[in-house]
Amino acid sequence: MINVFVLHNGRLSQINVENRADLENTLPIWVDLTDPNEEEREWVKSIYGVTLPGEDEVKDIEASARYYEADNGDLHLRTDFLIDDDDEPARTVTVAFILARDILFSVHTIDLPVFRLVRMRARSRPGSIADYKDVLLDLYATDAEYSADALEGIYQNLEDVSRSVLQKNFSDQDAAAALNSIAVEEDLNGRIRRNMMDTRRAVSFLMRGRLLNADQFEEARQILRDIESLDGHTSFLFDKINFLMDATVGFININQNKIIKIFSVASVAFLPPTLIASIYGMNFKGWFPELDWQLGYPFALALMLGSAITPFWYFRRRGWLK
Repeated sequence: MINVFVLHNGRLSQINVENRADLENTLPIWVDLTDPNEEEREWVKSIYGVTLPGEDEVKDIEASARYYEADNGDLHLRTDFLIDDDDEPARTVTVAFILARDILFSVHTIDLPVFRLVRMRARSRPGSIADYKDVLLDLYATDAEYSADALEGIYQNLEDVSRSVLQKNFSDQDAAAALNSIAVEEDLNGRIRRNMMDTRRAVSFLMRGRLLNADQFEEARQILRDIESLDGHTSFLFDKINFLMDATVGFININQNKIIKIFSVASVAFLPPTLIASIYGMNFKGWFPELDWQLGYPFALALMLGSAITPFWYFRRRGWLK
């Protein structure tokens, strides 16, 4: 799928491309390709002279070679963008950018929320886009905002977990649900931190390469400041996640200790009756002890019952059964 955007009065306008002729008759500043087929790749190569990387090339490139300039002068960048859907686990998608012929080419496997936001905002904010590099910087700035929104969601979800953990009756089922929620938020927080690190590297590369004008350079610095502010939030969330994890595990240990305490009390309480039964069985004469003393059995049973109740009464009086 090819999405072609032209600049009209400072706004991005999308052009419908259904065949090769439609692509040839446009002067785009952004060509966005979502899971392109071989025919669409050939159109871009023959019209613009740009060879698009394959899906394996995008994913397998070394982290140290994510940003480079080709022999023909084309600038290649690989950047991860976050996807945080409620229905699916959070993940990152690698996008290949190529800056060539004063056009921004982007290749990715699925449509990304950040790209949709940039398209929507560019239509409603005239004058925000001047060339293809503004589009790229706007994508990075929107990616930082999207990550900030995801962090706000983590804050809210962890507040819900905190209320669950600190409730009066915290069962093992509640603990299992809390641990699952904490693990999900920890994974998302880690992905956000990694995504911001990758965006910082990409923006820094553009600044070091002297590819930006004065206004764009200042915008890039602002993006880096925004990313820097998010680092403090991710660090705080990691600490909060660790606290909730320790608290949840602590409550699980308390619940297990309660069970162990029940068995300990029961073993101590039934030790005297066992001892009395052993003594009674060994110290009466004859084969039938009830013939020597008819009250032998009732007395032993009453003594066993009293010796079992007394420890429970003592433990309850000391508050050890609460």
